[in-house]
Amino acid sequence: MYKNILIATDESELAQKAVTQGLALAKALDAKVTAVTVTEPWATMAPPEVLNEPFVQEFERAARVRAKHILDGVAAAAKEASVTCAKLHVTDRFPADGILEAATNIGADLIVMASHGRRGLAKFLLGSQATEVLTHSTVPVLICR
Repeated sequence: MYKNILIATDESELAQKAVTQGLALAKALDAKVTAVTVTEPWATMAPPEVLNEPFVQEFERAARVRAKHILDGVAAAAKEASVTCAKLHVTDRFPADGILEAATNIGADLIVMASHGRRGLAKFLLGSQATEVLTHSTVPVLICR
């Protein structure tokens, strides 16, 4: 069935449920997992000369540290569950775009992620990364809540 599962996480409480479900599914199917976390662009409208400023460099350094922490946590949980787990940090992408790009690049046959289930104005203002992934994915997507 599924042999190459991409688990997307931002380490939120809800995303941890997706990690748990994704790892359990991978264990049951004897599938390998790639854990992905995505760092959004620092500023989409920033002029190029700003991108070498110290605060941007600090943002990028902090993002790398946070991503390592997130992915190391998933890798530790995978090891405990005896599931093979690769780690992937996608930078300078919006979450849905980064998740879809990662799924394509690793040849994932399933994406596991969480949805915050926002509705109404909150969904309109904040967007829905899960909806974007569902809309544009070429592979099945398991949404955890």
